[in-house]
Amino acid sequence: MRGKKFWLVALSLVFVLSLLAACGGNNNANEPANNTGNNSSSNGGNAGGGGDAAPEDISGEITVLTQRTDIVDSVFRQQYVPRFNEKYPNIKVNFEAITDYEGQVKIRMNTKDYGDVLLIPNYVLPQDLPDYFEPLGTVEELSEKYLFVNEQQYEGISYGIPITVNAQGIVYNKKVFEAAGVTDVPKTPEQFMDALRAIKEKTDAIPLYTNYAAGWPLDQWEGNRTSVAGDPKFTNYTLVRDKAPFSEGKPHYVIYKLMYDAAKEGLIESDPTTTDWETSKPMIANGEIATMVLGSWAITQMQEFADDPNDIGYMPFPYTNADGNVYSSSGGDFKQAINVHSSNKEAARAWVFWFADESGYAVSEGGISPLKGEAMPETLKAFDDLGVVLISEEPAPDEENGWLTMIDQQSEVGLFASNFKQRIIEAAIGNRNETIEDIFADLNERWGKAVEQVTGE
Repeated sequence: MRGKKFWLVALSLVFVLSLLAACGGNNNANEPANNTGNNSSSNGGNAGGGGDAAPEDISGEITVLTQRTDIVDSVFRQQYVPRFNEKYPNIKVNFEAITDYEGQVKIRMNTKDYGDVLLIPNYVLPQDLPDYFEPLGTVEELSEKYLFVNEQQYEGISYGIPITVNAQGIVYNKKVFEAAGVTDVPKTPEQFMDALRAIKEKTDAIPLYTNYAAGWPLDQWEGNRTSVAGDPKFTNYTLVRDKAPFSEGKPHYVIYKLMYDAAKEGLIESDPTTTDWETSKPMIANGEIATMVLGSWAITQMQEFADDPNDIGYMPFPYTNADGNVYSSSGGDFKQAINVHSSNKEAARAWVFWFADESGYAVSEGGISPLKGEAMPETLKAFDDLGVVLISEEPAPDEENGWLTMIDQQSEVGLFASNFKQRIIEAAIGNRNETIEDIFADLNERWGKAVEQVTGE
């Protein structure tokens, strides 16, 4: 039975999101593009797949772009397509799995050839959403059924539905922790470092695996900023005005100083440049790796390789706020959307809503369902036991929507890019002639200038 605190917070989260959406609040709205009007009127008023047409009357062939290279055949083609075709027999679905998803899709979006259905890349500016994606419905309407549809929206129109909802934290091997004598889940950076040191001393496991070479797993650290801040307004109210967010004591300092310290003390893989994402899954499952900083979406991927899935646990980012709470940031994963240039929009729409409503992808991946009212997954039961409080980012005011993305792009900091994270690790292991203080000073300078340019403050 789940604890009252966990459920109350989760229910409160849903209520707040619904209220914000109904009031027009969002974090990605800007001036509309010319191609919004007709599409909004024809497609924005129906929150189900395929509009008013009967499923058997919808036909066409669509290509779906996905980042899930590991299950595109075993799950998407072999399981989802047959079930989808039971309802939509005249739609043919093809898949294109992409390893460097954001990098490759960014290039392809310079053309009209980027599939019929795709996941919205994180770098797309709010005002550009109508140029690339088909409207799915109003935020107010879709928020009655789905979570976080306000995360990729513009002028009250949503362009994407989360494939799953994630909590943020750290995947870990329970047996390795037990072997190292670590009995309590770390709740501070210092406790986490002590745990890593004990693991290195008492076991053969790699204490913290960064997945440096793949790059994108390092971006997962950024998802913990709201967890450390303990403030739902941090990202869209504080960070966009803070001219030195990497200063000591602030969330970004806490997060990336921990990354640096672990690498500096040799508590990560011996040669980060040779890491391999797919190999890391069985490694943590069999106890060769102790921890990896990843969203909750990764839990089931690791469990699939374990003799006993219960060996894989999930802990919040190790930081206790001044109010005594340990928080975990929650939000939508990639948002599935429709290419505005697709010649089979009705078929694409049918897939997007079927995937959200009937595929069961989120639950099977150990994530939180984007459908409102669904139960929390068993993979996050430990959060309940630990008294972890789920927290989500409050949308920006209408007049400030898009500020964060613009500041990030103009500063070239790359909050959800691997560049400065790899730089931190390289400096820590002695491959760069700079200190963590040098790196933070540079990031602060660039971010601060961009804040002035974007906000005028």
